Amino acid sequence: MKGAPDAGDQTVLRAVRDAVVDAIGERPLASSATRIVIALSGGRDSIALLDAFARIAPEHRVALSAMHVHHGLSANADAWAAFCSTECAKRGVPLAVHRARIERRGGMSLEAAARAGRYAALATADADFIALAHHADDQAETVLLQLLRGAGSHGLAAMPRQRAMSSGPALLRPFLAIPRSAIDAYASVRALAWVDDESNANTDVKRNFIRHEIATRLAQAFPGYPTTLARSAAHQAETAKLVDELAELDADGAIVTDRVAGAMLARDALIALDNRAPHRARNLLRWFLREHHLRPPSTARLAAMHEQLVRAAPDARVRLIHSGAEIGIHRGHIVVHPPAIAAFAIPWRGEARLALPHGTLEFASSVDAGVARAALPDDGVIVRARAGGERIRLVSGQPSQALKRILYDAEMPLWLRDSLPLVFCGDALAVVPGIGVDVAFQVPPGAAGYAVNWLPAAREV
Repeated sequence: MKGAPDAGDQTVLRAVRDAVVDAIGERPLASSATRIVIALSGGRDSIALLDAFARIAPEHRVALSAMHVHHGLSANADAWAAFCSTECAKRGVPLAVHRARIERRGGMSLEAAARAGRYAALATADADFIALAHHADDQAETVLLQLLRGAGSHGLAAMPRQRAMSSGPALLRPFLAIPRSAIDAYASVRALAWVDDESNANTDVKRNFIRHEIATRLAQAFPGYPTTLARSAAHQAETAKLVDELAELDADGAIVTDRVAGAMLARDALIALDNRAPHRARNLLRWFLREHHLRPPSTARLAAMHEQLVRAAPDARVRLIHSGAEIGIHRGHIVVHPPAIAAFAIPWRGEARLALPHGTLEFASSVDAGVARAALPDDGVIVRARAGGERIRLVSGQPSQALKRILYDAEMPLWLRDSLPLVFCGDALAVVPGIGVDVAFQVPPGAAGYAVNWLPAAREV
């Protein structure tokens, strides 16, 4: 049995403890406890993180818990979850086991899909921070991967120690400046047990290839290389911040917030900047996309986007697909929005609320307003998207008008026009939500009707 920690052991324990305390901020007198969830895989690094936090939590007012994401990808997955439960119980730390659904989209690798599922699960935690066990060697591997992808300063900045998310808890990486060797030493001193994920040995995965085939040789030739590359990442993070600050200066007065379209970039401002300094125009566009939480485009992709957005004719319809979103031009502004919903046709049979792929169409009882109840039979009413060529007569004694023109005059953005649900009775367009009711279907005075309201679902890009 290992005796009392010697001076070297004490140094290891102190280094890990200090890293954890520094990451959360020393706040034993805080008015309320900081809620921290450990992302617990059961591997050595996350067990070390759990152990270190469990030791400092009482004196630093940390409300500590853990989450294990069960992917079900390994035959050992159930055993890992049971192991995590045992380790948390030893330390009196509550554990939540989340069974993640892995969805692979658009050529996404299994590893990337599992990672996305893991972060989506962690984002649901009711906490201030999610603590991740990434260390300096992980950071060095990330820098190498980003270099091989030709990344710029934001990519080479790799993983930040702390980062706010668009929703859910912030991410916290207390071990980011600590090398793997220090985590190994800590696990030895504390006599920790952990599990090994067999997939970490698969060198077909690029990160594993770098770890097993490249990093070991780099460590032989350049002792301490992980901390050196981690330091370079910190320098790149500062550079990235300066680049963003320049973009914010260039964006001053060029960003307009619209109730429907959100933050939009004035196209004239981008063109003017492009005439003076094309590199700054590209930087502004890159920053604008990042502000909408889109992944950074490649150099070639960014150049193509920039060219189309700057050179397009004023009345041209620009539709660029990137990172699950569309980038286009609306009323002289560059916008980012969700893709239009694919064609749909759903029958209405008298429901008060009709569920559609992208929201809910509400039929609220009314008197003297809306569409006549008697005009919409329980059978034969279809709700569908525009197909083109639709016409509607909104005013008695006036000719019908092309719906396309009506929506244009209403300044409705193109992507909303394409997915706007229309109510048809047979082949006749009866109701356009937010626009009006055809005269043939309008409710007579004193009669019962429906107020048709479109309630689009919140959709993130």
